[in-house]
Amino acid sequence: MILQALYEYAQRKGDALPEDGFELKEFNFLIKIKTDGTFVDLIDMRENKRGHSYTVPKSIGRSGTKSYETTFLLWDHYGYVLNEPKKVSKDSEKPKAISDAEKQNRAFISKINSLPEYVLKDSAVSAVKKFYEKYQKENYESIRNTECWNDCAKIENCNLTFILLGDDEPVVCREVVKDYQRQIISKQIGDSEDDTTEEIVNGICLITGENAVISRLHTSTSISGAKSNAKLVGFQKNSGYDSYGKKQSYNAPVSVKAEAAYTKALKHLINSKENIFRLGNDTVVFWAEKQEAESFESMFSVFFNPDKDSDDPDRNVREVKNLFAAVQTGKYNKSGLDSNFYVLCLSPNAARISVRFWETGKVKTFANRIKQHFDDFEIIRPSFDDKEYLNLYQILSATALQSKMENVAPNLIGSVMQSILKGLPYPVTLQQQCIRRIRAEQKVTRERAAILKAYINRLSRKNKNEEVSVALDRNNENKGYLLGRLFAVFEKVQQETHPGLNATITDRFYGAASTNPVTVFTQLMRLNRHHLSSYENDGLKIVREKEIGEIMNMIDSFPTHLNLNEQSYFAIGYYHEKQSFFEKSNKSEESEGENYL
Repeated sequence: MILQALYEYAQRKGDALPEDGFELKEFNFLIKIKTDGTFVDLIDMRENKRGHSYTVPKSIGRSGTKSYETTFLLWDHYGYVLNEPKKVSKDSEKPKAISDAEKQNRAFISKINSLPEYVLKDSAVSAVKKFYEKYQKENYESIRNTECWNDCAKIENCNLTFILLGDDEPVVCREVVKDYQRQIISKQIGDSEDDTTEEIVNGICLITGENAVISRLHTSTSISGAKSNAKLVGFQKNSGYDSYGKKQSYNAPVSVKAEAAYTKALKHLINSKENIFRLGNDTVVFWAEKQEAESFESMFSVFFNPDKDSDDPDRNVREVKNLFAAVQTGKYNKSGLDSNFYVLCLSPNAARISVRFWETGKVKTFANRIKQHFDDFEIIRPSFDDKEYLNLYQILSATALQSKMENVAPNLIGSVMQSILKGLPYPVTLQQQCIRRIRAEQKVTRERAAILKAYINRLSRKNKNEEVSVALDRNNENKGYLLGRLFAVFEKVQQETHPGLNATITDRFYGAASTNPVTVFTQLMRLNRHHLSSYENDGLKIVREKEIGEIMNMIDSFPTHLNLNEQSYFAIGYYHEKQSFFEKSNKSEESEGENYL
Protein backbone atom coordinates (compact mmCIF):
# COMPACT_ATOMS: atom_id res chain seq x y z
CA MET A 1 0.00 0.00 0.00
CA ILE A 2 2.82 2.46 0.87
CA LEU A 3 4.74 1.79 -2.34
CA GLN A 4 1.60 1.94 -4.43
CA ALA A 5 0.60 5.31 -2.93
CA LEU A 6 4.09 6.66 -3.58
CA TYR A 7 3.98 5.34 -7.14
CA GLU A 8 0.64 7.07 -7.74
CA TYR A 9 2.05 10.29 -6.29
CA ALA A 10 4.91 10.09 -8.80
CA GLN A 11 2.36 9.76 -11.61
CA ARG A 12 0.46 12.75 -10.24
CA LYS A 13 3.56 14.95 -10.06
CA GLY A 14 4.64 13.98 -13.59
CA ASP A 15 7.34 16.28 -14.96
CA ALA A 16 7.79 17.93 -11.57
CA LEU A 17 9.93 14.89 -10.63
CA PRO A 18 13.19 13.92 -12.35
CA GLU A 19 12.88 11.57 -15.31
CA ASP A 20 13.54 7.84 -14.85
CA GLY A 21 17.16 7.11 -14.04
CA PHE A 22 17.80 10.54 -12.48
CA GLU A 23 17.42 12.13 -9.07
CA LEU A 24 17.73 15.51 -7.41
CA LYS A 25 20.88 15.43 -5.29
CA GLU A 26 22.26 18.05 -2.94
CA PHE A 27 25.95 18.98 -3.23
CA ASN A 28 27.69 21.06 -0.59
CA PHE A 29 30.91 21.37 -2.57
CA LEU A 30 31.98 21.24 -6.23
CA ILE A 31 35.47 20.57 -7.60
CA LYS A 32 36.30 23.22 -10.21
CA ILE A 33 38.79 22.14 -12.90
CA LYS A 34 40.23 23.38 -16.20
CA THR A 35 39.89 21.60 -19.56
CA ASP A 36 43.39 20.19 -19.13
CA GLY A 37 42.34 18.49 -15.87
CA THR A 38 44.16 20.79 -13.44
CA PHE A 39 42.43 21.75 -10.21
CA VAL A 40 41.20 25.33 -9.75
CA ASP A 41 39.23 25.48 -6.50
CA LEU A 42 36.88 23.68 -4.13
CA ILE A 43 33.63 25.66 -4.32
CA ASP A 44 31.38 25.94 -1.26
CA MET A 45 27.77 25.72 -2.51
CA ARG A 46 26.06 26.05 0.88
CA GLU A 47 23.49 28.69 1.66
CA ASN A 48 21.58 28.71 4.94
CA LYS A 49 23.25 25.39 5.83
CA ARG A 50 21.93 23.73 2.67
CA GLY A 51 23.86 22.85 -0.47
CA HIS A 52 22.70 23.29 -4.06
CA SER A 53 20.68 20.53 -5.70
CA TYR A 54 21.24 19.22 -9.21
CA THR A 55 19.48 16.57 -11.28
CA VAL A 56 22.05 13.79 -11.72
CA PRO A 57 22.09 10.09 -12.75
CA LYS A 58 20.52 8.31 -9.80
CA SER A 59 22.48 6.58 -7.10
CA ILE A 60 22.53 2.80 -7.13
CA GLY A 61 22.40 0.29 -4.29
CA ARG A 62 25.57 -1.05 -2.77
CA SER A 63 25.66 -4.27 -0.78
CA GLY A 64 27.92 -7.23 -0.08
CA THR A 65 31.66 -7.55 0.47
CA LYS A 66 32.44 -5.96 -2.91
CA SER A 67 30.11 -3.01 -2.57
CA TYR A 68 33.06 -0.71 -3.24
CA GLU A 69 32.95 -1.84 -6.89
CA THR A 70 29.59 -0.10 -7.32
CA THR A 71 30.01 3.61 -7.99
CA PHE A 72 27.87 6.39 -9.42
CA LEU A 73 28.25 8.18 -12.72
CA LEU A 74 30.63 11.14 -12.35
CA TRP A 75 29.61 11.83 -8.76
CA ASP A 76 29.91 10.07 -5.41
CA HIS A 77 31.16 10.61 -1.88
CA TYR A 78 34.73 11.71 -1.19
CA GLY A 79 35.96 8.14 -0.67
CA TYR A 80 35.27 7.39 -4.34
CA VAL A 81 36.09 10.81 -5.79
CA LEU A 82 39.19 11.74 -3.75
CA ASN A 83 40.40 8.55 -2.05
CA GLU A 84 39.43 10.05 1.32
CA PRO A 85 39.01 7.39 4.08
CA LYS A 86 35.89 7.52 6.20
CA LYS A 87 36.29 8.78 9.75
CA VAL A 88 36.82 6.00 12.30
CA SER A 89 37.09 6.20 16.08
CA LYS A 90 39.69 3.46 16.63
CA ASP A 91 43.25 3.36 15.31
CA SER A 92 42.82 -0.35 14.59
CA GLU A 93 40.09 0.52 12.06
CA LYS A 94 42.16 3.02 10.09
CA PRO A 95 44.05 0.56 7.84
CA LYS A 96 40.76 -0.91 6.57
CA ALA A 97 39.28 2.57 6.04
CA ILE A 98 42.33 3.57 3.97
CA SER A 99 42.17 0.33 1.97
CA ASP A 100 38.44 0.76 1.30
CA ALA A 101 38.94 4.33 0.08
CA GLU A 102 41.66 3.20 -2.32
CA LYS A 103 39.39 0.50 -3.76
CA GLN A 104 36.51 2.94 -4.06
CA ASN A 105 38.68 5.50 -5.83
CA ARG A 106 39.98 2.93 -8.30
CA ALA A 107 36.40 1.83 -9.06
CA PHE A 108 35.34 5.45 -9.65
CA ILE A 109 38.22 6.13 -12.05
CA SER A 110 37.63 2.81 -13.81
CA LYS A 111 34.00 3.70 -14.46
CA ILE A 112 35.01 7.01 -16.01
CA ASN A 113 37.59 5.32 -18.23
CA SER A 114 35.02 2.76 -19.37
CA LEU A 115 32.61 5.40 -20.70
CA PRO A 116 31.89 5.23 -24.43
CA GLU A 117 34.17 7.21 -26.72
CA TYR A 118 31.48 9.72 -27.68
CA VAL A 119 31.00 10.60 -24.00
CA LEU A 120 34.74 10.91 -23.33
CA LYS A 121 35.09 13.29 -26.27
CA ASP A 122 33.02 15.87 -24.45
CA SER A 123 35.40 18.58 -23.22
CA ALA A 124 34.08 18.52 -19.64
CA VAL A 125 34.09 14.72 -19.30
CA SER A 126 37.55 14.64 -20.89
CA ALA A 127 38.75 17.14 -18.32
CA VAL A 128 37.60 14.86 -15.50
CA LYS A 129 39.45 11.94 -17.13
CA LYS A 130 42.62 14.06 -17.32
CA PHE A 131 42.11 15.14 -13.70
CA TYR A 132 42.90 11.55 -12.70
CA GLU A 133 45.28 10.54 -15.51
CA LYS A 134 47.72 13.46 -15.51
CA TYR A 135 47.47 15.35 -12.26
CA GLN A 136 45.88 12.99 -9.74
CA LYS A 137 48.45 13.32 -6.95
CA GLU A 138 48.86 17.09 -7.35
CA ASN A 139 45.12 17.65 -7.56
CA TYR A 140 44.38 15.61 -4.42
CA GLU A 141 47.01 17.57 -2.50
CA SER A 142 45.72 20.93 -3.77
CA ILE A 143 42.13 20.10 -2.76
CA ARG A 144 43.19 19.18 0.76
CA ASN A 145 45.00 22.51 1.08
CA THR A 146 41.94 24.63 0.27
CA GLU A 147 40.09 26.65 2.88
CA CYS A 148 36.91 24.63 2.36
CA TRP A 149 38.43 21.19 2.73
CA ASN A 150 38.10 20.91 6.51
CA ASP A 151 34.38 21.73 6.27
CA CYS A 152 33.99 19.18 3.49
CA ALA A 153 35.87 16.47 5.38
CA LYS A 154 33.68 16.98 8.46
CA ILE A 155 30.56 15.96 6.53
CA GLU A 156 30.24 12.19 6.64
CA ASN A 157 30.37 10.73 3.11
CA CYS A 158 30.18 14.20 1.58
CA ASN A 159 29.06 13.96 -2.06
CA LEU A 160 31.29 15.60 -4.66
CA THR A 161 31.27 16.18 -8.40
CA PHE A 162 33.12 18.34 -10.93
CA ILE A 163 32.41 21.62 -12.66
CA LEU A 164 34.40 22.99 -15.57
CA LEU A 165 35.86 26.48 -15.26
CA GLY A 166 33.44 28.89 -16.93
CA ASP A 167 30.42 26.54 -16.76
CA ASP A 168 27.26 27.13 -14.74
CA GLU A 169 26.39 23.46 -14.14
CA PRO A 170 28.45 20.44 -13.11
CA VAL A 171 29.90 18.00 -15.62
CA VAL A 172 27.38 15.38 -14.54
CA CYS A 173 24.59 17.63 -15.84
CA ARG A 174 26.03 17.82 -19.39
CA GLU A 175 23.61 16.69 -22.09
CA VAL A 176 25.97 13.98 -23.33
CA VAL A 177 26.02 12.43 -19.84
CA LYS A 178 22.22 12.59 -19.63
CA ASP A 179 21.88 10.90 -23.04
CA TYR A 180 24.21 8.12 -21.93
CA GLN A 181 22.16 7.57 -18.76
CA ARG A 182 18.94 7.50 -20.76
CA GLN A 183 20.38 4.78 -23.01
CA ILE A 184 21.18 2.66 -19.98
CA ILE A 185 17.65 3.08 -18.63
CA SER A 186 16.09 2.32 -22.00
CA LYS A 187 17.86 -1.05 -22.03
CA GLN A 188 16.02 -1.89 -18.78
CA ILE A 189 19.19 -2.53 -16.87
CA GLY A 190 19.13 0.74 -14.97
CA ASP A 191 18.78 -1.01 -11.64
CA SER A 192 21.03 -3.98 -12.09
CA GLU A 193 23.20 -1.38 -10.39
CA ASP A 194 26.58 -3.00 -10.33
CA ASP A 195 27.03 -3.30 -14.09
CA THR A 196 27.63 -7.02 -13.77
CA THR A 197 26.28 -9.69 -16.07
CA GLU A 198 23.59 -10.46 -13.51
CA GLU A 199 20.71 -12.22 -15.20
CA ILE A 200 17.74 -9.95 -15.85
CA VAL A 201 14.63 -11.31 -14.13
CA ASN A 202 11.09 -10.69 -15.28
CA GLY A 203 8.08 -11.03 -13.03
CA ILE A 204 4.75 -9.58 -11.94
CA CYS A 205 5.28 -6.19 -10.30
CA LEU A 206 3.59 -5.90 -6.90
CA ILE A 207 2.81 -2.23 -7.55
CA THR A 208 1.57 -2.13 -11.15
CA GLY A 209 0.58 -5.78 -11.66
CA GLU A 210 2.47 -5.76 -14.97
CA ASN A 211 4.94 -8.33 -16.20
CA ALA A 212 8.22 -6.42 -16.36
CA VAL A 213 11.93 -6.46 -15.50
CA ILE A 214 12.26 -6.70 -11.70
CA SER A 215 14.58 -4.41 -9.77
CA ARG A 216 17.21 -6.46 -7.93
CA LEU A 217 18.19 -3.66 -5.55
CA HIS A 218 16.20 -0.61 -4.55
CA THR A 219 17.59 2.92 -4.54
CA SER A 220 18.56 4.44 -1.21
CA THR A 221 16.13 7.01 0.17
CA SER A 222 17.98 8.20 3.23
CA ILE A 223 16.29 10.28 5.92
CA SER A 224 17.73 12.44 8.68
CA GLY A 225 19.72 10.34 11.15
CA ALA A 226 20.05 7.33 8.83
CA LYS A 227 23.03 6.20 6.79
CA SER A 228 23.35 7.67 3.31
CA ASN A 229 22.59 4.27 1.76
CA ALA A 230 19.50 3.58 3.89
CA LYS A 231 16.54 2.11 2.01
CA LEU A 232 12.84 1.71 2.57
CA VAL A 233 12.92 -1.72 0.86
CA GLY A 234 15.87 -4.05 1.18
CA PHE A 235 16.79 -7.70 1.57
CA GLN A 236 20.06 -8.99 2.91
CA LYS A 237 21.99 -10.99 0.37
CA ASN A 238 21.69 -14.75 0.95
CA SER A 239 19.47 -14.13 3.95
CA GLY A 240 17.24 -16.60 5.70
CA TYR A 241 14.24 -14.83 4.19
CA ASP A 242 14.98 -16.10 0.69
CA SER A 243 12.34 -18.45 -0.66
CA TYR A 244 11.87 -20.54 -3.79
CA GLY A 245 15.46 -19.86 -4.76
CA LYS A 246 14.93 -16.12 -5.02
CA LYS A 247 17.38 -13.60 -3.63
CA GLN A 248 17.41 -9.94 -2.55
CA SER A 249 14.46 -7.87 -3.85
CA TYR A 250 13.24 -10.66 -6.12
CA ASN A 251 11.53 -11.87 -2.93
CA ALA A 252 9.19 -8.88 -3.22
CA PRO A 253 9.20 -8.10 -6.93
CA VAL A 254 8.92 -4.47 -7.98
CA SER A 255 9.58 -3.51 -11.58
CA VAL A 256 12.46 -1.21 -12.52
CA LYS A 257 9.98 1.42 -13.65
CA ALA A 258 7.85 1.26 -10.50
CA GLU A 259 10.93 1.24 -8.27
CA ALA A 260 12.26 4.34 -9.99
CA ALA A 261 8.89 6.06 -9.58
CA TYR A 262 8.29 5.34 -5.89
CA THR A 263 11.88 6.19 -4.88
CA LYS A 264 11.71 9.45 -6.82
CA ALA A 265 8.45 10.30 -5.10
CA LEU A 266 9.80 9.49 -1.64
CA LYS A 267 12.99 11.48 -2.22
CA HIS A 268 10.93 14.41 -3.45
CA LEU A 269 8.83 14.33 -0.28
CA ILE A 270 11.88 14.00 1.97
CA ASN A 271 13.61 16.95 0.29
CA SER A 272 10.53 19.16 0.06
CA LYS A 273 9.72 22.03 2.40
CA GLU A 274 5.96 21.61 2.48
CA ASN A 275 5.47 17.83 2.58
CA ILE A 276 7.65 17.01 5.55
CA PHE A 277 8.30 17.83 9.15
CA ARG A 278 10.55 16.25 11.74
CA LEU A 279 9.72 15.25 15.30
CA GLY A 280 12.78 14.14 17.23
CA ASN A 281 14.52 11.49 15.15
CA ASP A 282 11.42 10.72 13.12
CA THR A 283 10.68 12.08 9.67
CA VAL A 284 7.00 12.53 8.77
CA VAL A 285 6.08 12.85 5.09
CA PHE A 286 2.54 13.31 3.78
CA TRP A 287 0.76 13.80 0.50
CA ALA A 288 -2.67 13.84 -1.11
CA GLU A 289 -3.92 11.50 -3.78
CA LYS A 290 -5.56 14.26 -5.84
CA GLN A 291 -4.32 17.59 -7.11
CA GLU A 292 -7.44 19.28 -5.74
CA ALA A 293 -6.28 18.58 -2.17
CA GLU A 294 -2.93 20.35 -2.54
CA SER A 295 -4.04 23.23 -0.29
CA PHE A 296 -4.59 20.79 2.58
CA GLU A 297 -1.33 19.05 1.69
CA SER A 298 0.63 22.30 1.81
CA MET A 299 -0.84 23.34 5.19
CA PHE A 300 -0.65 20.00 6.98
CA SER A 301 2.80 20.54 8.49
CA VAL A 302 1.81 24.02 9.70
CA PHE A 303 -0.69 22.41 12.07
CA PHE A 304 1.97 20.36 13.80
CA ASN A 305 5.28 22.11 13.34
CA PRO A 306 5.19 25.67 11.96
CA ASP A 307 8.32 27.31 10.61
CA LYS A 308 10.02 28.87 13.63
CA ASP A 309 12.09 31.14 11.37
CA SER A 310 9.07 32.47 9.51
CA ASP A 311 8.54 36.22 9.26
CA ASP A 312 4.86 35.54 9.89
CA PRO A 313 4.56 33.44 13.09
CA ASP A 314 0.75 33.79 13.09
CA ARG A 315 0.45 32.01 9.76
CA ASN A 316 -0.42 28.71 11.43
CA VAL A 317 -3.35 30.33 13.26
CA ARG A 318 -4.82 31.76 10.07
CA GLU A 319 -4.25 28.55 8.10
CA VAL A 320 -5.94 26.45 10.77
CA LYS A 321 -8.92 28.81 11.00
CA ASN A 322 -9.33 29.08 7.23
CA LEU A 323 -9.13 25.36 6.60
CA PHE A 324 -11.50 24.36 9.38
CA ALA A 325 -13.98 27.05 8.37
CA ALA A 326 -13.84 25.85 4.76
CA VAL A 327 -14.36 22.21 5.73
CA GLN A 328 -17.23 22.92 8.12
CA THR A 329 -19.09 25.32 5.82
CA GLY A 330 -18.64 23.14 2.75
CA LYS A 331 -16.61 25.79 0.91
CA TYR A 332 -13.67 23.45 0.49
CA ASN A 333 -13.92 21.73 -2.92
CA LYS A 334 -15.73 18.38 -2.72
CA SER A 335 -13.15 16.57 -4.84
CA GLY A 336 -10.43 17.68 -2.44
CA LEU A 337 -12.41 16.55 0.60
CA ASP A 338 -12.92 13.11 -0.93
CA SER A 339 -9.25 12.72 -1.83
CA ASN A 340 -7.24 10.11 0.01
CA PHE A 341 -4.53 11.51 2.23
CA TYR A 342 -1.42 9.65 3.38
CA VAL A 343 0.86 10.16 6.39
CA LEU A 344 4.08 8.15 6.61
CA CYS A 345 6.34 8.34 9.67
CA LEU A 346 9.87 7.01 9.13
CA SER A 347 12.63 6.31 11.65
CA PRO A 348 16.34 5.72 11.05
CA ASN A 349 17.40 2.14 11.75
CA ALA A 350 20.93 1.07 10.82
CA ALA A 351 21.15 0.55 7.04
CA ARG A 352 17.38 0.48 6.58
CA ILE A 353 14.48 2.79 7.27
CA SER A 354 11.79 1.75 9.72
CA VAL A 355 8.14 2.61 9.20
CA ARG A 356 6.99 4.05 12.54
CA PHE A 357 3.42 4.31 11.34
CA TRP A 358 1.33 4.63 8.18
CA GLU A 359 -2.05 6.34 8.23
CA THR A 360 -4.52 6.78 5.38
CA GLY A 361 -7.93 8.38 5.13
CA LYS A 362 -9.99 11.05 3.42
CA VAL A 363 -8.96 14.69 3.65
CA LYS A 364 -12.27 15.52 5.35
CA THR A 365 -11.66 12.86 7.99
CA PHE A 366 -8.16 14.12 8.77
CA ALA A 367 -9.35 17.75 8.83
CA ASN A 368 -12.07 16.95 11.37
CA ARG A 369 -9.69 14.94 13.54
CA ILE A 370 -7.12 17.71 13.51
CA LYS A 371 -9.82 20.18 14.50
CA GLN A 372 -10.87 17.88 17.34
CA HIS A 373 -7.25 17.74 18.46
CA PHE A 374 -7.02 21.52 18.64
CA ASP A 375 -10.38 21.70 20.42
CA ASP A 376 -9.16 19.19 23.00
CA PHE A 377 -6.00 21.25 23.61
CA GLU A 378 -7.83 24.55 23.89
CA ILE A 379 -7.40 26.02 27.35
CA ILE A 380 -7.41 29.45 28.89
CA ARG A 381 -4.02 31.07 28.41
CA PRO A 382 -2.09 33.87 30.12
CA SER A 383 -2.47 37.35 28.65
CA PHE A 384 1.18 37.38 27.57
CA ASP A 385 0.77 34.15 25.58
CA ASP A 386 -0.23 35.07 22.02
CA LYS A 387 -0.16 31.50 20.65
CA GLU A 388 -3.74 30.61 19.84
CA TYR A 389 -2.86 26.99 19.02
CA LEU A 390 -0.20 24.64 20.33
CA ASN A 391 1.72 22.65 17.73
CA LEU A 392 2.98 19.14 18.32
CA TYR A 393 6.53 20.32 18.98
CA GLN A 394 5.37 22.55 21.83
CA ILE A 395 3.19 19.79 23.27
CA LEU A 396 5.81 17.05 23.26
CA SER A 397 8.70 19.22 24.41
CA ALA A 398 6.63 20.26 27.44
CA THR A 399 6.89 16.65 28.70
CA ALA A 400 10.68 16.45 28.33
CA LEU A 401 13.67 17.39 30.44
CA GLN A 402 14.74 20.98 29.69
CA SER A 403 11.85 21.11 27.19
CA LYS A 404 14.07 19.63 24.48
CA MET A 405 12.72 17.38 21.75
CA GLU A 406 15.78 15.13 21.93
CA ASN A 407 14.69 14.19 25.45
CA VAL A 408 11.22 13.08 24.36
CA ALA A 409 10.71 9.31 24.39
CA PRO A 410 10.86 8.19 20.70
CA ASN A 411 7.80 5.96 20.96
CA LEU A 412 5.75 8.79 22.43
CA ILE A 413 6.08 10.93 19.29
CA GLY A 414 4.59 8.32 17.00
CA SER A 415 1.90 7.36 19.51
CA VAL A 416 0.64 10.93 19.90
CA MET A 417 0.62 11.49 16.15
CA GLN A 418 -1.40 8.33 15.65
CA SER A 419 -3.87 9.37 18.34
CA ILE A 420 -4.45 12.65 16.52
CA LEU A 421 -4.79 11.09 13.08
CA LYS A 422 -7.00 8.22 14.27
CA GLY A 423 -9.07 10.33 16.66
CA LEU A 424 -8.26 7.93 19.52
CA PRO A 425 -7.43 8.62 23.21
CA TYR A 426 -3.92 9.93 23.72
CA PRO A 427 -1.36 7.41 25.01
CA VAL A 428 -1.13 7.04 28.77
CA THR A 429 2.64 7.70 28.49
CA LEU A 430 1.81 11.29 27.48
CA GLN A 431 -0.09 11.76 30.72
CA GLN A 432 2.61 10.01 32.76
CA GLN A 433 5.47 12.04 31.29
CA CYS A 434 3.57 15.27 31.74
CA ILE A 435 2.78 14.62 35.41
CA ARG A 436 6.35 13.48 36.04
CA ARG A 437 7.67 16.75 34.57
CA ILE A 438 5.22 18.85 36.60
CA ARG A 439 6.31 17.18 39.82
CA ALA A 440 9.98 17.50 38.91
CA GLU A 441 9.73 21.22 38.13
CA GLN A 442 6.75 22.10 40.38
CA LYS A 443 5.32 24.04 37.45
CA VAL A 444 2.01 23.69 35.60
CA THR A 445 2.41 25.52 32.29
CA ARG A 446 -0.28 26.15 29.70
CA GLU A 447 1.13 23.32 27.58
CA ARG A 448 1.07 20.82 30.44
CA ALA A 449 -2.41 21.79 31.60
CA ALA A 450 -3.62 21.48 28.00
CA ILE A 451 -2.04 18.03 27.68
CA LEU A 452 -3.82 16.75 30.77
CA LYS A 453 -7.12 18.37 29.78
CA ALA A 454 -6.93 16.81 26.29
CA TYR A 455 -6.01 13.41 27.74
CA ILE A 456 -8.88 13.45 30.26
CA ASN A 457 -11.41 14.72 27.74
CA ARG A 458 -10.69 12.02 25.19
CA LEU A 459 -11.11 9.38 27.86
CA SER A 460 -14.30 11.05 29.11
CA ARG A 461 -15.70 11.23 25.59
CA LYS A 462 -14.98 7.56 25.08
CA ASN A 463 -16.68 6.67 28.37
CA LYS A 464 -19.45 9.26 27.84
CA ASN A 465 -18.48 11.21 30.97
CA GLU A 466 -18.51 14.96 31.49
CA GLU A 467 -15.55 16.75 29.92
CA VAL A 468 -13.22 19.35 31.44
CA SER A 469 -13.94 22.95 30.44
CA VAL A 470 -11.56 25.41 28.78
CA ALA A 471 -11.52 27.75 31.79
CA LEU A 472 -12.44 27.61 35.47
CA ASP A 473 -15.53 25.50 36.15
CA ARG A 474 -16.99 26.30 39.57
CA ASN A 475 -19.47 23.44 39.23
CA ASN A 476 -16.85 20.74 38.71
CA GLU A 477 -16.99 18.51 41.80
CA ASN A 478 -14.09 16.20 40.96
CA LYS A 479 -11.98 15.92 44.12
CA GLY A 480 -8.69 16.29 42.27
CA TYR A 481 -9.96 19.40 40.50
CA LEU A 482 -11.25 20.95 43.74
CA LEU A 483 -8.01 20.24 45.60
CA GLY A 484 -5.99 21.79 42.76
CA ARG A 485 -8.16 24.90 42.92
CA LEU A 486 -7.79 25.07 46.71
CA PHE A 487 -4.03 24.71 46.46
CA ALA A 488 -3.90 27.60 43.95
CA VAL A 489 -5.87 29.87 46.29
CA PHE A 490 -3.56 28.98 49.21
CA GLU A 491 -0.59 29.90 47.03
CA LYS A 492 -2.21 33.19 45.98
CA VAL A 493 -2.89 34.14 49.58
CA GLN A 494 0.73 33.42 50.48
CA GLN A 495 2.02 35.51 47.55
CA GLU A 496 -0.25 38.46 48.36
CA THR A 497 0.61 38.51 52.06
CA HIS A 498 4.32 37.73 51.67
CA PRO A 499 5.46 39.29 48.37
CA GLY A 500 8.96 38.61 47.12
CA LEU A 501 9.24 35.07 48.49
CA ASN A 502 11.93 32.93 46.86
CA ALA A 503 9.82 29.80 47.28
CA THR A 504 6.08 29.30 47.65
CA ILE A 505 4.04 26.37 48.94
CA THR A 506 4.06 25.05 45.37
CA ASP A 507 7.83 24.61 45.48
CA ARG A 508 7.59 22.74 48.78
CA PHE A 509 4.31 20.86 48.73
CA TYR A 510 2.98 20.42 45.17
CA GLY A 511 4.18 16.81 44.78
CA ALA A 512 2.70 15.63 48.07
CA ALA A 513 -0.50 17.69 47.71
CA SER A 514 -1.24 16.24 44.28
CA THR A 515 -0.59 12.61 45.24
CA ASN A 516 -1.28 12.23 48.99
CA PRO A 517 -3.47 15.22 49.94
CA VAL A 518 -4.30 14.06 53.46
CA THR A 519 -0.63 14.29 54.45
CA VAL A 520 -0.22 17.99 53.70
CA PHE A 521 -3.56 19.78 53.38
CA THR A 522 -4.14 19.92 57.14
CA GLN A 523 -0.79 21.70 57.47
CA LEU A 524 -1.63 23.94 54.50
CA MET A 525 -4.92 24.93 56.15
CA ARG A 526 -3.02 26.06 59.26
CA LEU A 527 -0.50 27.97 57.15
CA ASN A 528 -3.31 29.63 55.23
CA ARG A 529 -5.02 30.84 58.41
CA HIS A 530 -1.73 32.41 59.42
CA HIS A 531 -1.34 34.06 55.99
CA LEU A 532 -4.91 35.37 56.02
CA SER A 533 -4.23 37.13 59.30
CA SER A 534 -1.45 39.08 57.57
CA TYR A 535 -3.72 40.79 55.01
CA GLU A 536 -3.65 44.57 55.17
CA ASN A 537 -6.52 44.83 52.67
CA ASP A 538 -9.65 43.47 54.35
CA GLY A 539 -11.63 43.53 51.11
CA LEU A 540 -9.15 41.28 49.30
CA LYS A 541 -9.00 39.04 52.34
CA ILE A 542 -12.77 38.53 52.20
CA VAL A 543 -12.60 37.63 48.50
CA ARG A 544 -10.02 34.95 49.18
CA GLU A 545 -11.94 33.57 52.18
CA LYS A 546 -15.09 33.42 50.09
CA GLU A 547 -13.28 31.46 47.35
CA ILE A 548 -11.81 29.03 49.88
CA GLY A 549 -15.20 28.58 51.53
CA GLU A 550 -16.94 27.77 48.24
CA ILE A 551 -14.35 25.12 47.43
CA MET A 552 -14.29 23.60 50.92
CA ASN A 553 -18.09 23.26 50.89
CA MET A 554 -17.71 20.74 48.05
CA ILE A 555 -14.94 18.73 49.76
CA ASP A 556 -16.12 16.27 52.38
CA SER A 557 -12.65 14.98 53.28
CA PHE A 558 -9.06 14.97 52.08
CA PRO A 559 -8.32 11.68 50.25
CA THR A 560 -5.29 9.61 51.16
CA HIS A 561 -4.25 9.09 47.55
CA LEU A 562 -4.94 10.49 44.06
CA ASN A 563 -4.47 8.25 41.03
CA LEU A 564 -3.02 9.53 37.75
CA ASN A 565 -6.33 10.80 36.40
CA GLU A 566 -7.09 12.58 39.68
CA GLN A 567 -3.59 14.07 39.65
CA SER A 568 -4.37 15.33 36.16
CA TYR A 569 -7.55 16.96 37.46
CA PHE A 570 -5.50 18.47 40.30
CA ALA A 571 -3.09 20.12 37.83
CA ILE A 572 -5.95 21.39 35.65
CA GLY A 573 -7.87 22.80 38.64
CA TYR A 574 -4.69 24.46 39.92
CA TYR A 575 -4.02 26.00 36.50
CA HIS A 576 -7.62 27.12 35.95
CA GLU A 577 -7.80 28.78 39.35
CA LYS A 578 -4.50 30.59 38.83
CA GLN A 579 -5.61 31.91 35.45
CA SER A 580 -8.90 33.08 36.94
CA PHE A 581 -6.93 35.52 39.12
CA PHE A 582 -5.87 37.36 35.99
CA GLU A 583 -9.23 37.50 34.24
CA LYS A 584 -10.65 40.96 33.60
CA SER A 585 -13.63 40.19 35.81
CA ASN A 586 -11.30 39.70 38.75
CA LYS A 587 -9.59 43.05 38.37
CA SER A 588 -12.27 44.49 40.64
CA GLU A 589 -11.59 42.04 43.50
CA GLU A 590 -10.93 44.78 46.00
CA SER A 591 -14.16 46.63 45.22
CA GLU A 592 -16.00 43.29 45.35
CA GLY A 593 -14.56 42.66 48.76
CA GLU A 594 -15.67 46.07 49.97
CA ASN A 595 -19.27 44.99 49.40
CA TYR A 596 -18.86 42.45 52.18
CA LEU A 597 -17.56 44.98 54.72
